[in-house]
Amino acid sequence: MSLSPLYNLSKLKYFDGLDNEIYAEEYDYSLSPKFQLESISLSSRGQGGGAFPKFLYHQFSLQSLDLIDIQIKGEFPNWLIENNTYLHDLYLENCSLSGPFLLPKNSHMNLSLLSISMNYFQGQIPSEIGARLPGLKVLFMSGNGFNGSIPFSLGNISSLQVLDLSNNSLQGQIPGWIGNMSSLEFLDLSGNNFSGRLPPGFDTSSNLRYVYLSRNKLQGPIAMTFYNSFEMFALDLSHNNLTGSIPKWIDRLSNLRFLLLSYNNLEGEIPIRLCRLDQLTVIDLSHNHLSGNILSWMISTHHFPQQYNSYDYMSSSQQSFEFTTKNVSLSYRGSIIQYFTGIDFSCNNFIGEIPPEIGNLSMIKVLNLSHNSLTGPIPPSFLNLKEIESLDLSYNKLDGEIPPQLTEIFSLEFFSVAHNNLSGKTPARVAQFSTFEESCYKDNPFLCGEPLPKICGAAMPSSPTPTLTNNEDDGGFIDMEVFYVTFGVAYIMVLLVIGAVLYINPYWRRAWFHFIEASINNCYYFLVDNLPILSKF
Repeated sequence: MSLSPLYNLSKLKYFDGLDNEIYAEEYDYSLSPKFQLESISLSSRGQGGGAFPKFLYHQFSLQSLDLIDIQIKGEFPNWLIENNTYLHDLYLENCSLSGPFLLPKNSHMNLSLLSISMNYFQGQIPSEIGARLPGLKVLFMSGNGFNGSIPFSLGNISSLQVLDLSNNSLQGQIPGWIGNMSSLEFLDLSGNNFSGRLPPGFDTSSNLRYVYLSRNKLQGPIAMTFYNSFEMFALDLSHNNLTGSIPKWIDRLSNLRFLLLSYNNLEGEIPIRLCRLDQLTVIDLSHNHLSGNILSWMISTHHFPQQYNSYDYMSSSQQSFEFTTKNVSLSYRGSIIQYFTGIDFSCNNFIGEIPPEIGNLSMIKVLNLSHNSLTGPIPPSFLNLKEIESLDLSYNKLDGEIPPQLTEIFSLEFFSVAHNNLSGKTPARVAQFSTFEESCYKDNPFLCGEPLPKICGAAMPSSPTPTLTNNEDDGGFIDMEVFYVTFGVAYIMVLLVIGAVLYINPYWRRAWFHFIEASINNCYYFLVDNLPILSKF
């Protein structure tokens, strides 16, 4: 429907048309509404739109404007901010706006929330944005084509609590002054082209709670420190080129819920202090060069604490991270992440056995320990993982039987123990396990039973001694390259020892030569005596 039938309602102050197909037609330009709205929310459900709604040219008392998903096209309507000096909330997400981002000519003191995400803006973020919009508390500019660097004037907005510049083409180094913004709680710079090192630290007055810096080109060690660390809820540094080890100060982040360090070049062992973070719900250390033993973990089952104000709520609703679930990388966003728990230590160099305490994480949804060098059995305590949906233990050196009690986990949707040294019979084809195919068990030489082609025989030992294999990735018990090298070295050492003994002891040397001469003569007469017989055949 068109808004034109409402134009005669002179006392109309608030209009909410979200989740409908309410819009302003272009020919309404000649009509001047009698109302002066204070708040309006419209949507078009993706319908093709034209110019900006013309009736807004006549509005001067707006305090809140929400035009999310209206396909308006054109440039940013800076006149809208200039005409409405009381405007404090402006939502223009996914409106197909393009061109440069235009600021009002004069400073607007009341605008506290500006959201222009998911448009087609290009060029640099205006350098004077901090001076023109000094009252901003929330700024969403993600999913555009902004380039250049972060304007220094943003650091002068003392009230800024939420800053989301993700998924643009911003570049350069992350400015150090960001850590001095005392009101900033939510920072998302992911999906850009930032390079160089991480900011060295954050000021003692910093209230940062969510830091997302993934999918950039950041380098060097994780040298940044958080002085007011108990406030930190989320730290995402994944998909960069970070080196060095996991810092020992990580245990200061006592309230940390999400720790994402995957797809970097981190090495060394997991600091034992990391186990002190008993509020963690998601930890992803995959695709690094970490080594040593996997430590025992306690994954928190508590939800996020109650949010205190609207800006906290806005920041939590904008949270997002990537996590591999069921062998697929998925993006988790918004309130659903409050109920998600997972551990991903895959694609590292971890050794030793799987700690049985991990089986006590009864609320965990995802556990991925694949592509390591873990040994020993699958802990029977995994029976307690009643909520798990994805369990990946493939590409290790695990041995023993698969605990048959795992069939009692009815939430399991993805399961893989392929490429190990497991033996015995596969779990019964019941419940969820009736859906798992041969690929979930393949390349375990001593494993038998459906869905594998090998049928279990009565005489087959349950835990045979592993035999040789020439494929280390297939979980072989002996590395054939190491075997050949050690055999050759031992062979050469034996020859050297025999030669040394013969050189030192003349009696043994004469006896050796006499033995060789006698052996040659015996072979010669043996052939002469038997040659006529052999010629007959």
